[in-house]
Amino acid sequence: MLGFRTLVRDALIEDIGQGDITTNATVPPNVRCKARLYAKQDGVLSGITIFRTVFEESGAEIADWYSLEDGTQFTSGQDVALFSGVTRCVLAGERVALNFVQRLSGVATFTAKFVAEVEDLGVRICDTRKTTPLMRNLEKQAVIHGGGANHRFALFDGVLIKENHITAAGGVTNAVTRAIKGTHHLMKVGVEVTNLAEFDEAIASGADAVLLDNMSLDDMREAAERAREHKVVLEASGNVCLERLRAIAETGVHVISIGALTHSAPAIDFSIEIANV
Repeated sequence: MLGFRTLVRDALIEDIGQGDITTNATVPPNVRCKARLYAKQDGVLSGITIFRTVFEESGAEIADWYSLEDGTQFTSGQDVALFSGVTRCVLAGERVALNFVQRLSGVATFTAKFVAEVEDLGVRICDTRKTTPLMRNLEKQAVIHGGGANHRFALFDGVLIKENHITAAGGVTNAVTRAIKGTHHLMKVGVEVTNLAEFDEAIASGADAVLLDNMSLDDMREAAERAREHKVVLEASGNVCLERLRAIAETGVHVISIGALTHSAPAIDFSIEIANV
């Protein structure tokens, strides 16, 4: 995973700095404890590997490890992980470890709610690039753990012509034509449109995928009807919420991309409890 341990080390440096003053003053060195990570609400787990890595990097000398797997549903009060380790190191890494697993499980849990809402309709629920800097890989994995799918990872692995590209290129046709000419024959070209006129232009220009941005339900239905004779992927996006999700899915689109999966998912409440060995 890109920058996995570096991210953990930087997070520990940020929180511990020159040392955990409280723990070092109150806990003798070399004492070990049993630790329990448990849920205080229902959810879907993500981030258990990075949770463990925090304690490995803090020098906790982990033993007797047990945990649920990422993607597992848990209930309030359930044990999510159990392990033993050096008490000072467990206490020093506790907050950082919790921050990661709470954040990532929040993304997985939030994603699972969207997926469940339309699971009978065959529509793919996708994330976007609206992720926490340097945590994109982790957050996109969390979307997968919640049953969702990943959109392009970054600017280098997919063509998506957006509003500002269209403006800079001088229109939808120019932008799509240049993108097709400027990429290899295995690369699909996607373009964002905001109305049916732009949609027709995108289809005529040879776009492989069309993102319907903030369009009305009626216009999305009409776009799906017009796309029947073309091999094109239809993606809906723009201020998608649970209340509107099913209605959007029923218009005939194939993919619904939701920035909120990663930028607005509420963290899951976990706690760590220790006992002396």
